[in-house]
Amino acid sequence: MIVLGVETSCDETAVAIVEDGKKILADVVYSQIDIHKLYGGVVPEIASRKHIAKIISVFDEAFKQAGKTASDIDLVAVTTHPGLIGSLLVGINAAYAFSLANSIPCIGVDHIYGHIYANYVEADFKFPTLALVVSGGHTELVLMRDHYDFSVLGETMDDAVGEAYDKVARVMGLPYPGGVMVDNLACEYKREPLYHLPIYDSDDYNFSFSGVKSAVLNLLNKCHMKGEDVNFHALSYAFQDTVTNVLVKKTVKAALEYNVKQVIVAGGVAANKGLRARLSDAIRKLDSVELVFPKFRYCTDNAVMIAVAGYFQKLTSDKQQS
Repeated sequence: MIVLGVETSCDETAVAIVEDGKKILADVVYSQIDIHKLYGGVVPEIASRKHIAKIISVFDEAFKQAGKTASDIDLVAVTTHPGLIGSLLVGINAAYAFSLANSIPCIGVDHIYGHIYANYVEADFKFPTLALVVSGGHTELVLMRDHYDFSVLGETMDDAVGEAYDKVARVMGLPYPGGVMVDNLACEYKREPLYHLPIYDSDDYNFSFSGVKSAVLNLLNKCHMKGEDVNFHALSYAFQDTVTNVLVKKTVKAALEYNVKQVIVAGGVAANKGLRARLSDAIRKLDSVELVFPKFRYCTDNAVMIAVAGYFQKLTSDKQQS
């Protein structure tokens, strides 16, 4: 089955062509990051207009890369939620117009499921598998007992972890996107911890990062009022250490409770070097549990993950109907 994937949930215009959920024939992404840097974050109206301007050329480039034509496509998969409504509509309209014009079935895909299935490009899933979803808009622990069988064990009660990273970066005066810079500063810090930050920690699998974000802001304000300099390397380390500790602790707890064979990490924060190192150390101590990270390219929004998720969504649907 050859699947055409379309992703426009935020500020990446992406189209991919994937065969049988694994073989990538085309992978095209147009990023708007340089545009939104000027505003310190994504401006929805600008993002929508840029999608409209680029969607056709991205489609054309994907078919050129794959060496395929519309007649070769068996299924169209497009992100329908969650995301910026204006951006989503551009991709949805383009995908369904293409499917109608060429009499090809089209299905809508959950963006979060797409991030989870980005890992399938790296390794086959071993069920039960546990997905740690960490992105700018979401933080979740999701249990999968089979393909397209999702059970949310816990989620963020306020800020998502990626959002917290970017907000902390903003109050530190770092340019957008600041989450990557916080990670870099934290990894460069090699001395004894200088700051200690509180964070919400509970016995369940829910997360809360608004408190630690506020603690960073309060620390900066106090230092400013006292005329004290702030060591941004040390502060970044304290923030990252606090946040990743909770993420890893809850992931390991869930992996043990549900006796999973595999832990996969999904979303933009899956590229975080501090989280990768800490989670790798923790999972290595567990017996017979495999840890999978997507390639850095597939941590951020892309259409490959949507095509792969769409492939398994279609297989699961066909199986249930037979």
